[in-house]
Amino acid sequence: MEELPLKMKKSFSKAKEMIESSQDIKIYSHNDCDGISAGAILSTILDRHEKDHEIEIVSLDKLDDLEIEHELTLFSDLGSGQNVDKLANNSSKILILDHHPPLHDLNYKENVSHDHLEINPIHHGIDGSYHVSGGGLSYFLAREFEYYDLSWIGVLSAIGDMQNSRTGKLEGLNSIILKDSIDQGHVQSINDLSLYGRQTRPLFVALSYFSDVNLPITNNRTESIALMKDLGIPRKIGNRSRTLSDLDNVEKGKLFSELVKMLSKEVPKRYIPHVPKLVAADSYEFMMEDDHTFLRDASEFSTAMNACTRNNREDIALEILKGDRISALDELEIVSKEHRRYLAQNIHKIEEEDMITSMDNIQYFDGNGIKSQVVGTIAGMILSYGDWRKPMIGFTQVSDEDEALKVSLRCSRLLAYDGIHFGNIIRKVSQSVGGSGGGHSVACGAYIPYDKKEEFLTKFNSTITGMV
Repeated sequence: MEELPLKMKKSFSKAKEMIESSQDIKIYSHNDCDGISAGAILSTILDRHEKDHEIEIVSLDKLDDLEIEHELTLFSDLGSGQNVDKLANNSSKILILDHHPPLHDLNYKENVSHDHLEINPIHHGIDGSYHVSGGGLSYFLAREFEYYDLSWIGVLSAIGDMQNSRTGKLEGLNSIILKDSIDQGHVQSINDLSLYGRQTRPLFVALSYFSDVNLPITNNRTESIALMKDLGIPRKIGNRSRTLSDLDNVEKGKLFSELVKMLSKEVPKRYIPHVPKLVAADSYEFMMEDDHTFLRDASEFSTAMNACTRNNREDIALEILKGDRISALDELEIVSKEHRRYLAQNIHKIEEEDMITSMDNIQYFDGNGIKSQVVGTIAGMILSYGDWRKPMIGFTQVSDEDEALKVSLRCSRLLAYDGIHFGNIIRKVSQSVGGSGGGHSVACGAYIPYDKKEEFLTKFNSTITGMV
């Protein structure tokens, strides 16, 4: 797909008019990398037009009974799956830029008294999980203003939202954003091994974290070092451990072949054709960032943005994305280190205390005491400790003030190749127990009443019988 559908293009033109004609503006955006990127793009648009505005980064549970008090209220990377306009008045203007499954169809705007515009790719037959992110939609609005220099943030949001997880590359409308960012000289696309930490993580460490399918090297740095030695790949350059970005193509080829071989031995035959897509993918480098820093690689940059949103430091992320970096970079380093420490501490606890419980079709852990903002991240990181054939679900209390449960699900990308969309499933199951939820095929979440956990588990387990 090399261009926007005509109806979508017209909607973005209308969105531009809504912004130009408004003075009192509020932005609500989701508290993850995609959401913070989307919010940063919208805020930059408004800054450049000298529009006074407020921006608030929120979790989905904060949208219940939201007061609509501003002339124009923007919702980015959220809003389609929630009744955000139920308290709107006749003079309200509401603009929703979201890629999650919508509650309403395109005709909804005809049935409300306020000025309502929702731009969602799903209304136009475009996959919101893989073809455009929330930040991507915000960029297409920026594109109406010819702000092509913001395209790199659209790329970042897509990577943070795992839009490349199915094929290993950005596709659909994301390819338009990528082309703009390459043309601007901001992004370089490189086909590489799918190891996290291309710029900063020692290769033997990156290998030990590779794959949610349990391999001999999984969570085993000794085996990873032995693999490198067997393949004749030097571990160091001088006194510095080599990273993936230091390897030449011959060394990468050796690793690719070996990882494909290892994975192919561990997965059912029907998945073997997909294995190369798990081992190699397109990586994206931000050319304005320094080599061997975590802001150079899109995946590492997105993790840093998530660290900010998960630790209630959205201000740092917004400053970084909008270019105010003098003090923000130092604060970002501190937040990122604390975030990594917190994750490692809780992952170790889950492993040591054998907290993963397995049911017929799902596996779960009670994350009592784990911050609700990071339970999803932890669920994804412990997939290799359980059974990759089953989705991993984590539970934790929303907050000290709210005893409702936050539910987060992560699963192996291989399950997505079976056509399972866990975001749709978790929405239906959570609603059936008095909660709400949604998300993508391999990463999604919900909020449910505290006393409904067992009912939720039973229904979810039953719903996916025969799927996994």
